[in-house]
Amino acid sequence: MSNANADAQSTLRNLSYRQGLAVGTVGVFVLVGLLGVIFPGSIANDLFRIITSRSTLSSALRLSVPIVFAALGGIFAEKSGVINIGLEGLLIISAFTGVLVTDLVGASSSVFFVPAVWVGFLAGILASTLFSLLFAIVCIEFRADQIIAGLAVWLIALGLAPFAANVKYGSPNSDNLGSAGTFDQWTIPVLSDIPVLGAVFDATPVVYLMLLAVPLTWFVLNHTSFGKWIQASGENPKALDTVGVNVNRVRYAGVLLSGVLSGVGGAALSLSLGQFIGNGQTMVNGKGFIAIVAFLFGNYNPVGAFGASFLFAGLEAVQLRLQQVPGYAIPDTLIQTVPYVTVIVVLALVGKTKIPKAAGEHYESGDD
Repeated sequence: MSNANADAQSTLRNLSYRQGLAVGTVGVFVLVGLLGVIFPGSIANDLFRIITSRSTLSSALRLSVPIVFAALGGIFAEKSGVINIGLEGLLIISAFTGVLVTDLVGASSSVFFVPAVWVGFLAGILASTLFSLLFAIVCIEFRADQIIAGLAVWLIALGLAPFAANVKYGSPNSDNLGSAGTFDQWTIPVLSDIPVLGAVFDATPVVYLMLLAVPLTWFVLNHTSFGKWIQASGENPKALDTVGVNVNRVRYAGVLLSGVLSGVGGAALSLSLGQFIGNGQTMVNGKGFIAIVAFLFGNYNPVGAFGASFLFAGLEAVQLRLQQVPGYAIPDTLIQTVPYVTVIVVLALVGKTKIPKAAGEHYESGDD
């Protein structure tokens, strides 16, 4: 009983930390707004104008897409008991495949009346799913260390995608920006005319898909039998096995879903630009790792993971626009560290996240 009380107190304490951080974040925005109104022409005024601009919200939503989908995928995998830190690799391989297939089909062509950009989008999802299947086989069937296997997925994708781009395009990057085709804007009449918030209703289809995927994931995890199996597989696999549900099959499903969702995020990232950038850490540039932090900060809650992802994407959108304001000689590289510093601060203040008890542990299913 004392253990149950301790767990309850720990949960409440971590929840209060998260609520306090959320209130503090809102408080900072309010303070910046007040200072911006009181002192026109100050950096606070510039920040307030940037934060409340329609273009910043639009950029934040677009930048959130790969992080949110990778985070949702990570939730399914880890809640099922498999730690998948290879989300970064899944984003990379799907981003490249999406552009490659769209380019091969032809930006203005179609396959069975399906536009090339959507064919590439589906191909990116398929590539990520196949990579996640390989990861699942290695971890579940052959009982490999999940952390090492996840790093291997990332490193393979990090080397394979730029190499394939070199073979195809003669460079780690694909052809000119937008040459592979991009998603069209879907504008909802009337609603898109709302000041600032109208950006939500004037976006690419993948943004709408993200806004639909978050509540759908929450519903599946909390109000369906499959969701309960996923959670039981990560918390008490023996109990799940006892009632006749194959634990390994549930874990396969969780990992494959992480591949599907990460594939959506990666393909959406590259096809929103119509180009794959393979220099350095590629155009993904750590978004898979930020996604891991996002769902940890959200305590494996899809809504919380979305909030954290949007915060990080919003900071990136703000720093990009701050660079365009004359008079601030702040190095790009310094401002680009703001989202990552925020990650460290968030993890330090939020407290311990309740990780699924059986995460990372192998299980011998009774049906094997």
